[in-house]
Amino acid sequence: MSALLEKIDKSRLPRHIAIIMDGNGRWAKEKGEDRLFGHFHGVESVRNIVEGAAELGVEYLTLYAFSTENWDRPEYEVSGLMELLVSTIRKEVESLNKNNIRLHVIGDMSMLPEYARTELNEALDITRPNTGLNLVMALSYSGRWELLNAVKNIAHEVKQGKLNVEEISQDTLQHFLCTSEFPDPELMIRTSGEFRISNFLLYQLAYAELYFTNVRWPDFRKENLYEAILDYQNRERRFGKTSDQLDETKAPA
Repeated sequence: MSALLEKIDKSRLPRHIAIIMDGNGRWAKEKGEDRLFGHFHGVESVRNIVEGAAELGVEYLTLYAFSTENWDRPEYEVSGLMELLVSTIRKEVESLNKNNIRLHVIGDMSMLPEYARTELNEALDITRPNTGLNLVMALSYSGRWELLNAVKNIAHEVKQGKLNVEEISQDTLQHFLCTSEFPDPELMIRTSGEFRISNFLLYQLAYAELYFTNVRWPDFRKENLYEAILDYQNRERRFGKTSDQLDETKAPA
């Protein structure tokens, strides 16, 4: 067993881990290869990290796979990514099922090509009964798109007389987000040395611990995940309170 894995306190795991899988293109370039080569190898990291999270007992894992801004990339890369997405889901759905993993997708699915939507919907149906890890793929997703969408839907409810403006609360907004079924992430990991959240889960990351690593996504493995979780477990989560207040709540009555 890994020495790092042994140090993890299984009773204090983050319920929900979100990952910005960054660095596929740069990893490929460093090897003198095409960007798609990097994306192709990034799939192996997805497989490894999903397995690692499931083994630990993490309940939710959200992976930022494709942002709304990524549609602006060169056409060959976008179409290559879509084909890779579909072929990966086709190959992996049996393994997800076998490991009791349920797949979810958040994002603007209407922007995906029809063949990709069909494949995704099939995978969502097949894994729906599973009760283990919830694997959430953020596809054609951005935080600003999600918030704008939520505001429009709330306005529509008000216009139809189903909702009073005075009744709108944080819970109302949360209900209209793509992630309404999931708890907010406690830990957000970004690979490849960038220090941004890049329009990812803008509302949901309000109190997440942010962890940045220089490791490129195609090189990211379970050991790197364990390092991030250990770093998270060494932090004090105060939610706006002071350390003294937290100590008071922990003190025996």
